[in-house]
Amino acid sequence: MTAAVASRDTDMIVTGIGVVAPTGTSLEDHWQAVLAGKSAIGRITRFDPSGYPVTFAGEVAGFEAKGRVPGRLIPQTDRWTHMALVAAEAALEDAGADPAALPEYEMAVVTSSSSGGTEFGQHEMERLYQQGPSWVGAYQSIAWFYAATTGQLSIRHGMRGPCGVVCAEQAGGLDAIAQSRRLLRTGSRLVLTGGTDSALCPYGLVAQMTSGLLSTSDDPGSAYLPFDAEARGHVPGEGGAILVTERADAARDRGHTGGYGVVRGHAAGFDLPRDPGTQRGRDRPPVLAAVIRRALADAALAPADIDVVFADAAGSPELDLAEARAIGDVFGPRRVPVTAPKTLTGRLYGGGAPLDVATALLSIRDGLIPHTVGTTGPAPAYGIDLVLDRPRETAVRHALVLARGHGGFNAALVLGAR
Repeated sequence: MTAAVASRDTDMIVTGIGVVAPTGTSLEDHWQAVLAGKSAIGRITRFDPSGYPVTFAGEVAGFEAKGRVPGRLIPQTDRWTHMALVAAEAALEDAGADPAALPEYEMAVVTSSSSGGTEFGQHEMERLYQQGPSWVGAYQSIAWFYAATTGQLSIRHGMRGPCGVVCAEQAGGLDAIAQSRRLLRTGSRLVLTGGTDSALCPYGLVAQMTSGLLSTSDDPGSAYLPFDAEARGHVPGEGGAILVTERADAARDRGHTGGYGVVRGHAAGFDLPRDPGTQRGRDRPPVLAAVIRRALADAALAPADIDVVFADAAGSPELDLAEARAIGDVFGPRRVPVTAPKTLTGRLYGGGAPLDVATALLSIRDGLIPHTVGTTGPAPAYGIDLVLDRPRETAVRHALVLARGHGGFNAALVLGAR
């Protein structure tokens, strides 16, 4: 294996990024907030959370679809789709890509989603139970659907190539990007990918609480502390990132010679959930280490070539320990820098991993590893080099992004400099 992988015409280049996140509604605003360690975790304002054990989240403050999303689409779609439409516009502008100038069947859309249009669905169910079936709108049948965002992006930009959605909770964001790479290798020239999520409504919050992994802390500063001895769960959030991805030759053909970086490798795997009432799953080793190794092999890289790991950082002592052990198993005595900037936003589910990918690409661009805010010092049992206190200035050639989804999903994505 070698640290230097030559650029090929079939390389998947990220040429544009759009961000709508608690840390900012533009790419550079998000990056500056991350470098400044500016937390967006606060008390939920989208509804009164006083009757719930979970009261903090990462909200996209002040986000309004009016004026940024076509007016007819606003009442037809959910907030998570509004966010993706805005992020996609920004990503296409960032890439300097005009969909109208490209063959419609050579453009595709693949997004990730964890919950679909939860808030839209809740409001329609309220109308059903309070006023009757005739009050339920026709758009209920599509606005809640996991593929709604993919469909709306495809229609909006005339992208009629292969389109789809990946539903694997947090891991789905990496898997959607990997699917985009497959499409680029089989004829597509541009793919919109990534994802957003927004489930900060009563129904959405109750659904998330069933995992038992949400923090019930009454202090926003200590509610989400991955790899910390005081870890007590994670904080939910909303938003995400949409990426424009292209084949290197296709981007060059339209005059684009830059790009944020290259997707070098990917792998995914599934952990059999443990059944507390039986022996099922108890003797199976966690698959995350194997997933990381396969992603490195796909990238033709060795562990020594990775300069930073963007951790999944579940905020659960058991899950954090499993992740730390997987990292230690792959990287051995070399203490690769590990970071978890998602403590500033909360876990964004289908949008979380795409936002981590965007942040990792900026890390490669600027030679800065963002720090993990909140965690004051990782518990000794974790044995990882968690970047704390301030960003770490260092050359970043390759970044590894990890994501795990509730239920057993695991994914790893390797990014490299352009």
